Amino acid sequence: MAINPMNDRPGRERQRLRKLAQAAMNADQTVDQVEGILGDLGPVLNGLTNTIGDLDGAIDNLEGTLVRLNTSLDNVDNTVERMAGVVTRLERIVDQVEVLVGLTETALRPIELIESAGRGVVGLLGFGGKAHDDSRRGLPSRD
Repeated sequence: MAINPMNDRPGRERQRLRKLAQAAMNADQTVDQVEGILGDLGPVLNGLTNTIGDLDGAIDNLEGTLVRLNTSLDNVDNTVERMAGVVTRLERIVDQVEVLVGLTETALRPIELIESAGRGVVGLLGFGGKAHDDSRRGLPSRD
């Protein structure tokens, strides 16, 4: 059986029209799907816009907070420097007081010796006013 090109042409055109119609339907479905996706994407983008706006506001607040924190840290640094100066001055004062205490102890040592000797004499003579205990000094008892 020989194929007649004239008789076969309407069949090929029908086949071609069917394929074109199917492609058009597929394209129509694809367009519908894209429209659905774009329709769903709209609210998401609006929400994203709001979220980005909120994020911008938070970043602005963070910037102000960081400026205040930096100012506070500068104040702390200045305070620490001043306190270091106070500590240095206090250390000098303590050193001077220690020198004065040492001098006072040295100056009072002769007076302490005289006082101790006087107490010893008064105790030996029995004028101490207290019941004196010679045994604690290692002296023989007067009994």
